[in-house]
Amino acid sequence: MSAQDSAPKARIVYQEFGTASSDSPQEDASALPPQQQNIRVQASRAGRKGKTVTILTGFQTSPAVLQQLLKQLKNQCGSGGTLKDNSIEIQGDHRPKILQVLLGLGYKAKISGG
Repeated sequence: MSAQDSAPKARIVYQEFGTASSDSPQEDASALPPQQQNIRVQASRAGRKGKTVTILTGFQTSPAVLQQLLKQLKNQCGSGGTLKDNSIEIQGDHRPKILQVLLGLGYKAKISGG
Protein backbone atom coordinates (compact mmCIF):
# COMPACT_ATOMS: atom_id res chain seq x y z
CA MET A 1 0.00 0.00 0.00
CA SER A 2 2.88 2.38 0.60
CA ALA A 3 3.81 2.16 -3.09
CA GLN A 4 0.29 3.22 -4.02
CA ASP A 5 0.39 6.11 -1.54
CA SER A 6 3.58 7.61 -2.99
CA ALA A 7 2.71 7.00 -6.67
CA PRO A 8 -0.18 9.52 -6.93
CA LYS A 9 1.93 12.25 -5.33
CA ALA A 10 4.78 11.85 -7.85
CA ARG A 11 2.59 11.38 -10.94
CA ILE A 12 1.80 14.47 -13.01
CA VAL A 13 -1.37 14.08 -15.03
CA TYR A 14 -1.23 17.34 -16.99
CA GLN A 15 1.25 20.19 -17.15
CA GLU A 16 1.03 22.88 -19.80
CA PHE A 17 4.49 24.50 -19.86
CA GLY A 18 7.74 22.73 -19.00
CA THR A 19 8.50 20.99 -15.75
CA ALA A 20 8.49 22.27 -12.19
CA SER A 21 12.30 22.42 -12.17
CA SER A 22 12.34 24.73 -15.21
CA ASP A 23 10.21 27.32 -13.35
CA SER A 24 12.77 28.06 -10.64
CA PRO A 25 15.60 29.24 -12.98
CA GLN A 26 13.17 31.73 -14.53
CA GLU A 27 12.49 33.20 -11.09
CA ASP A 28 16.23 33.41 -10.37
CA ALA A 29 16.86 35.00 -13.77
CA SER A 30 14.36 37.78 -13.00
CA ALA A 31 16.24 38.69 -9.80
CA LEU A 32 18.80 41.29 -10.84
CA PRO A 33 21.80 42.45 -8.81
CA PRO A 34 21.33 45.83 -7.08
CA GLN A 35 23.53 47.68 -9.61
CA GLN A 36 21.14 46.79 -12.45
CA GLN A 37 17.89 47.78 -10.72
CA ASN A 38 16.42 51.24 -11.32
CA ILE A 39 14.65 52.19 -8.10
CA ARG A 40 12.27 55.16 -7.92
CA VAL A 41 11.81 56.89 -4.55
CA GLN A 42 8.73 59.09 -4.29
CA ALA A 43 6.45 60.56 -1.64
CA SER A 44 2.70 60.13 -1.94
CA ARG A 45 -0.43 61.02 0.01
CA ALA A 46 -3.02 59.64 -2.40
CA GLY A 47 -5.59 57.37 -0.75
CA ARG A 48 -4.02 57.60 2.70
CA LYS A 49 -6.18 60.26 4.39
CA GLY A 50 -3.48 62.92 4.03
CA LYS A 51 -0.69 60.82 5.54
CA THR A 52 2.57 60.95 3.60
CA VAL A 53 4.38 57.73 2.73
CA THR A 54 7.62 57.16 0.84
CA ILE A 55 7.16 54.60 -1.94
CA LEU A 56 10.03 52.64 -3.49
CA THR A 57 9.27 50.96 -6.83
CA GLY A 58 11.23 49.16 -9.53
CA PHE A 59 12.56 46.21 -7.56
CA GLN A 60 13.33 43.04 -9.52
CA THR A 61 14.26 40.65 -6.75
CA SER A 62 12.80 37.97 -4.51
CA PRO A 63 10.29 38.77 -1.75
CA ALA A 64 12.76 37.53 0.89
CA VAL A 65 15.35 40.13 -0.19
CA LEU A 66 12.66 42.83 -0.22
CA GLN A 67 11.55 41.87 3.29
CA GLN A 68 15.15 42.14 4.53
CA LEU A 69 15.60 45.52 2.81
CA LEU A 70 12.28 46.73 4.28
CA LYS A 71 13.43 45.88 7.79
CA GLN A 72 16.71 47.71 7.28
CA LEU A 73 14.99 50.82 5.88
CA LYS A 74 12.44 50.90 8.71
CA ASN A 75 15.27 50.78 11.25
CA GLN A 76 17.20 53.54 9.47
CA CYS A 77 14.14 55.81 9.24
CA GLY A 78 12.70 54.99 12.66
CA SER A 79 9.22 54.45 11.25
CA GLY A 80 6.86 51.74 10.08
CA GLY A 81 6.43 50.36 6.62
CA THR A 82 5.07 47.55 4.50
CA LEU A 83 5.66 45.52 1.37
CA LYS A 84 2.90 45.88 -1.27
CA ASP A 85 2.89 44.58 -4.85
CA ASN A 86 6.70 44.29 -5.13
CA SER A 87 7.16 47.85 -3.82
CA ILE A 88 8.13 49.14 -0.39
CA GLU A 89 6.13 51.78 1.52
CA ILE A 90 7.72 53.62 4.47
CA GLN A 91 5.57 55.87 6.65
CA GLY A 92 6.54 59.54 6.43
CA ASP A 93 8.60 61.54 3.93
CA HIS A 94 12.09 59.99 4.15
CA ARG A 95 13.21 60.39 0.52
CA PRO A 96 16.74 61.80 1.09
CA LYS A 97 17.56 59.33 3.87
CA ILE A 98 16.28 56.32 1.91
CA LEU A 99 18.11 57.48 -1.21
CA GLN A 100 21.42 57.57 0.69
CA VAL A 101 20.83 54.10 2.17
CA LEU A 102 19.97 52.60 -1.23
CA LEU A 103 22.98 54.19 -2.90
CA GLY A 104 25.17 52.86 -0.09
CA LEU A 105 23.82 49.35 -0.76
CA GLY A 106 24.69 49.65 -4.44
CA TYR A 107 21.24 50.27 -5.92
CA LYS A 108 20.71 52.71 -8.78
CA ALA A 109 18.09 54.93 -7.17
CA LYS A 110 16.69 58.38 -7.83
CA ILE A 111 13.99 60.59 -6.38
CA SER A 112 11.01 60.99 -8.69
CA GLY A 113 8.04 63.30 -8.43
CA GLY A 114 7.71 66.69 -6.75
